[in-house]
Formats: sequence, structure tokens, C-alpha cells
Amino acid sequence: MQYKVLGNTGVKVSQLCFGTMSFGGDADEDTSHAMFKRCLDAGINFFDCANVYQTGLAEEILGRCMQGIRRDLVITSKFRFPMGDGPNQSGASRKHILQSIEDTLERLDTDYLDLYFIHRFDESTPLEETLHALDDLVRAGMILYPAVSNFAAWQIAKALGISALHDWARFACIQPMYNLLKRQAEVEILPLAQSEQLGVISYSPLAGGYLSGKYSSAHWPDQGRLVSNKMYSTRYGADWMMQAVDAFLAKAQELGVHPASLAVAWVGAHPAITAPIIGARNLDQLEDSLNAVNVDMTSELYAQLSDLTPDPGVATDRNEEKTSFNYNTILAKK
Repeated sequence: MQYKVLGNTGVKVSQLCFGTMSFGGDADEDTSHAMFKRCLDAGINFFDCANVYQTGLAEEILGRCMQGIRRDLVITSKFRFPMGDGPNQSGASRKHILQSIEDTLERLDTDYLDLYFIHRFDESTPLEETLHALDDLVRAGMILYPAVSNFAAWQIAKALGISALHDWARFACIQPMYNLLKRQAEVEILPLAQSEQLGVISYSPLAGGYLSGKYSSAHWPDQGRLVSNKMYSTRYGADWMMQAVDAFLAKAQELGVHPASLAVAWVGAHPAITAPIIGARNLDQLEDSLNAVNVDMTSELYAQLSDLTPDPGVATDRNEEKTSFNYNTILAKK
């Protein structure tokens, strides 16, 4: 396991981050503890959580897992989505943030978080209110760094500008969706992260399991997120994706590598990515993702895999920006 500096924080994190969304859900407490221990044995020191995972149960289990070793770990959680039926039990208002951090710290049985993520943009709350509240949490020692998930690039940039204007603690890390089938982050989000020296822990490297080897044109299971979950079936419902997955699985077989290992390794090879977030329901699934660190992701292999899916394009209509087009050459001919 290698370690990378998270953005410009100086904090060193493992090249893989383990996401605990399955804790208390698809993974019972014993399985959760076993996976946590296996991650530690593999060298992972970075664990991602959210208050909404099993309505707080995942945080409670993670809290019990990390007893006695808290200071050796980098721990995250998130707020934004509903944690109850009350009108103020969701969102990014100061009121909800203060209640959420108190509840999260109690469930995790810790006195601080390393990273605290806004889980999603809140259209009803001014960014100034949210960012000021997060700055107060930093000053109070309840969190070390604010962070953000599922924001568009313009929303991240706007927030960074507001924080700079007021001298508030700025986002240290972002958490976008990113995998071989969903590459929109390459257009603006990842370049922004590189320019602003933001850490990036991307989620869903296996595309909801589509890149795990479970699904193909030759075999479509009766159960699974892509079968029973409307959100995932819509997200990965484009016609071209099946052909891309078949080609990806063939490449993994040619290399003698598990598809999950290859998919995670491809994400981690992008220069903007600090650590892909891996998840699992059991130890066998976890092992496949952990083995990503053993994949020899050469520049040639990276390019071959990237060519399997559509290039997401550029941030403007000037498509020549991705070619060898040279303005100076054109001007010299005039």
C-alpha cells in the first residue's frame, strides 16, 4: 500500500479509501468488523462514512471498529440528506450542520472528524451560511477540514472563492462519482481539483457492480443493484455501456486480472485521484478491490481501457484543445 498527501493538507492517506456504506446494511456487524480489520492489515488508514448510511448505524459500527486506534486513522462523514421527518432534519443550514456534527461525533465515539463532507448541494441554503458554519467547526476543533461531495465544478469554484474572500477554511477534498463508464468528472471537476490542489476520493469505481464481472451480455443476473434499483439501472442504462463492459471483461480475462481490481486500478491511475473509495458486502468482494494495488497500470494499458468508453470531451466547444492544433502555426501562414 502506498500513501499520498491529501491535497495540500500534508495529511498522508492510503491509496485506497474504504467506504462503509454497507456497514449495518448489506454487511452485518461481524462482517463489518472483519472487513475493517482486513483493510487495516492491507495498510488502509482512510475510512469514509456518512450519517445517512443506515440512518447512523454505519457510523456507530465504524466507531466501535476504530476504538483504540482512532489517532492512526483518517475518518470522514457527511451531512445533507434527511435524518428524520422534521423540517430541519436535512439540508446544509447552520442549524442542521451543528445538530448533525454533534450526532455524528457521538455515534462515532470520537471528538473530531478529519474530513466533513457536504453530501450534496443545497439549493435552499446560501453557500455563505454553510461555509461559515463549517469554518466555525474547524475553529472549534470538531472537524479538521471541510469537504464536498456531488458538487458541480462551478459550485466548488464558487465555494472556494467565498471561503477565500472571508478567510474561512476551504474545501480540502472533493468526492465525485468516477469510473470507466462515468467519466464526466474529467471535463471540469478533476482539472479544477488539480489546479486548486484539492484531494479527490472518488466513489463507485465499479459502476454499481457493472464492472465487477457480475454483469455481461452473456449473463445478466436476477438480483443486483442494476436489476432492482431504479437509480442504478437508469444511471447505467445507456446502450453503449454493455458493449464497453463486454470489452472490459475480455481485457481483464486476457490480463488474468479480476475485473474489480482492474476497474479500481484504472480510477486510481488518474493523476487527480488521491484514493478511489472501495466498498464491499463481504471479505471476498473486498479482496478483489484490494488487489487493485497489485495491477501494473501502465500508460499503455490505461489508454487501452480509456478507449473502451466515450471520451467525455472538453469544457468548451473548442474541440481542437484535445488535438495538436497550434495557433502559432496558423498565424505564421498568414
